[in-house]
Amino acid sequence: MNIEIDREEDGWWIAEIPDLAGVMTYRQSREEAISKVKALALRVLADRR
Repeated sequence: MNIEIDREEDGWWIAEIPDLAGVMTYRQSREEAISKVKALALRVLADRR
């Protein structure tokens, strides 16, 4: 899965996985945004099973 990462004007990071609706995080650091979006994706996939 592809993770898209953008930095907002306020310095916070948005990470999302476009293939999974609603899987997006907004965090202060790039690393935290990636970590949290991966964890959220795993929860979404587990719920689908």
